Amino acid sequence: MILVAMVMLVLAGGVFFIRVVIGPSLADRVVALDGLVVTIAAAIILIAVRTGVTLFYDITVMVAFVGFVGAIAGARFVERRGG
Repeated sequence: MILVAMVMLVLAGGVFFIRVVIGPSLADRVVALDGLVVTIAAAIILIAVRTGVTLFYDITVMVAFVGFVGAIAGARFVERRGG
């Protein structure tokens, strides 16, 4: 079951990455990058569940925090830029 979830996360990450690269606007790229960070955090959680290493939970919190701050910074940049 974890393998199926991991495959789905890899596919979602690929789609988010494509949107980051070819997004028609900067706002689309910021949203896609935030989705990519959430997908990476979910993959780290799956790895933690599979291996039982609790250090991955701390890493996931840090990745989520950096992604949150990055999304806020990107949103402020898009807002000031006007598009």
